[in-house]
Amino acid sequence: MSFNLQSSKKLFIFLGKSLFSLLEAMIFALLPKPRKNVAGEIVLITGAGSGLGRLLALQFARLGSVLVLWDINKEGNEETCKMAREAGATRVHAYTCDCSQKEGVYRVADQVKKEVGDVSILINNAGIVTGKKFLDCPDELMEKSFDVNFKAHLWTYKAFLPAMIANDHGHLVCISSSAGLSGVNGLADYCASKFAAFGFAESVFVETFVQKQKGIKTTIVCPFFIKTGMFEGCTTGCPSLLPILEPKYAVEKIVEAILQEKMYLYMPKLLYFMMFLKRQNAQTLSTVKICPVTAGHQKSRTYGARQHPPSDPNMTLHGRMTKKRQGE
Repeated sequence: MSFNLQSSKKLFIFLGKSLFSLLEAMIFALLPKPRKNVAGEIVLITGAGSGLGRLLALQFARLGSVLVLWDINKEGNEETCKMAREAGATRVHAYTCDCSQKEGVYRVADQVKKEVGDVSILINNAGIVTGKKFLDCPDELMEKSFDVNFKAHLWTYKAFLPAMIANDHGHLVCISSSAGLSGVNGLADYCASKFAAFGFAESVFVETFVQKQKGIKTTIVCPFFIKTGMFEGCTTGCPSLLPILEPKYAVEKIVEAILQEKMYLYMPKLLYFMMFLKRQNAQTLSTVKICPVTAGHQKSRTYGARQHPPSDPNMTLHGRMTKKRQGE
């Protein structure tokens, strides 16, 4: 009997908190949350040498943040550094780093801590796409997809999260993708790596929440296509509902989500509705069958710029996927 009472109590607490969260979300949908001040915050951006990473750096430069720019492309990264100073940043530090290499990430992270200080906003932006169907994709390219799109997040979190916990202050930003929400034809390795990045960021958020580390925030970003070059020539079958996003628009929304400390950002807004339908379908399926959960213990490298495939698995990607290097 006591077990049933305890279970009922936990259920009511869960429902109460869920209702409160829903009401809070509805209120802030009408009344935007106050924007936090990031002037003086040390912001580290991976894949800063081009594309979305460069645009994010320029936005935070205008907000007075201290910038730490990581990229595998030294020339592109130094160009971003120069542009950030011209945009108003007073402190910008550029480091050449291959985020797919664990040892390299730890080495450069130690250098950042000594030369700049504790990173307070970590933006994992660097990414790679192979653009090949699963059986046509060489093993080394699939491994590289996971190394850059997912494993790099493990190493950067390991490097910078301890200081955030010690200071009870920090913000973890995962640039995932709509491909991290639903599978896409012809992008099996990319989707898998983005699913992993999404799940990892969400799990670490839960850990910090359970441990009452309220000073550490998380923002997970899942955009549709963005016009920065990685998927050059691709089109959408539903431009009115799922438009290819302009980089400037995407960056403004991402920075706004960070400043308002939003947990999730989907672009365009239709993705919120699509994910709601997906969850409803999953709940329906769970009522008709048991779904046990167990716990146990490229030459074609394309880094940096952020592009995002459609969330509709039946939607065809049109156009030639570029194989040019984009920087990391």
